[in-house]
Amino acid sequence: MKKQVTIVGSTNIDKVTRVPRLALSGETLSTPQHQEEVMGGKGLNQAVAIARSGAKANFITKVGEGFDLSQKVNEENLNQKYVLHSDKFETGQAYITVSKATGDNIIYVYEGANGDLSAKDIWDQQEALEGSDFCLTQLEIPLETALTAFKEAKAAGVTTVLNPAPVPDQDDLPKALLAQTDLIIPNEHEAALITDIPVTDRASLIENANYFFELGLKHVLITLGDKGAFYKSASGKEVMVSAIKTTAIDTTAAGDTFIGALLSRLSPSFDNVEGAIRYAVAASSLTVSQAGALPSIPVEDDVLAQLPKMS
Repeated sequence: MKKQVTIVGSTNIDKVTRVPRLALSGETLSTPQHQEEVMGGKGLNQAVAIARSGAKANFITKVGEGFDLSQKVNEENLNQKYVLHSDKFETGQAYITVSKATGDNIIYVYEGANGDLSAKDIWDQQEALEGSDFCLTQLEIPLETALTAFKEAKAAGVTTVLNPAPVPDQDDLPKALLAQTDLIIPNEHEAALITDIPVTDRASLIENANYFFELGLKHVLITLGDKGAFYKSASGKEVMVSAIKTTAIDTTAAGDTFIGALLSRLSPSFDNVEGAIRYAVAASSLTVSQAGALPSIPVEDDVLAQLPKMS
């Protein structure tokens, strides 16, 4: 039976500028290309990654009045029934600068309609959770909305997954949200911002995981960029999967691809967690080797073809 995931998250129009390298503070650089526009947003990226890996994705999001997401994104397994429209704000926008030299990026986000996705919107779309294996959210929507989504998911017996990005400006990620989270998936930098424990080695990864376990979480998965991913459960299971060596063209959406691909494979019992992580690592390695957010997210067959390259 195919997985079903309900994603509560952001939709953005990505405005991308590609530059020879990222400018230093106060420096002006010329760029040989005009700004391009593609669809993105952490919620949409993750939903598409889930759909392209063959799982059903129920996507709860909010866009500007009159904005037709279905004309922009056509995915067979992406259920857009729960796409809502704001009469106050335009569709969210992200301003992305990508270095051609390294593939690294700098991103600034205007939340727009994403900030108008409310707790009431979640209550009105509760049916999206029916039959779902996971409920996934990120922090490009209001914290209250994310918390409501997780409370409703837990009440429905659905496993909750938090991608804590971007990390809130306040000192602490709200403990109430973490208390409703089954699996947290930060990258190494986000983990350090939340726990105040820099990720430098295996010992520091374990320290980060223990921080979350003390708050009641049962599963922690920290992505490590070109070093792979680390997983630890409160029961003691530990998995480290190395990345596939590849030439990075654009790292935009690599983390989102990882999360979506992971949840398309992961069992709610976590009994296949290592295989699911390996699949996710293979998927994200394909994403960084191509430009753009949505255009770079691979389909299932391409990910499966990549798996034999892993050690």
